[in-house]
Amino acid sequence: MFDEPGFPRDADLEYSGMALETFVYCSRASKGVGDVEVNRIIDFSQRSNAARRITGMLVFGSGVFFQWVEGPPTEVKSLIKSIYGDSRHHDIVELDRSVDNRERLYPAWEMERVEADDIRTVLQDALESAEDENSVAALKRILVHLGSAPLASLGGS
Repeated sequence: MFDEPGFPRDADLEYSGMALETFVYCSRASKGVGDVEVNRIIDFSQRSNAARRITGMLVFGSGVFFQWVEGPPTEVKSLIKSIYGDSRHHDIVELDRSVDNRERLYPAWEMERVEADDIRTVLQDALESAEDENSVAALKRILVHLGSAPLASLGGS
């Protein structure tokens, strides 16, 4: 699948023993961002992430994004920069960022969309453990936003 020397060609993208950077965040969608745009993000990510050896998942519901990304540190750092520069969302809260030698959690997912049934619980747990005041404030804004819209309604606000 990849032509780099020493890089596995396995179609399942399982790289054991490789240093992986993990980036987990949540954010609020900008006005007008809904299912159609999120599907475009997924399609683009699936194409570009394969070449960058990045895997992960994206949850979108009630105008809130939650994303888990893992891959080579250099590639993930580059992706993080573009995530922060993307005008399709705001109130970005970094929930986890680490580099470890471990197996991937999502080895065959260049980027998969996951349904948002439990997003309130995930964000409430993040709020309870958050220490940075900017993250706490953003998480509270996101939870207020979720409280004002039914979870079944997807889209920005």
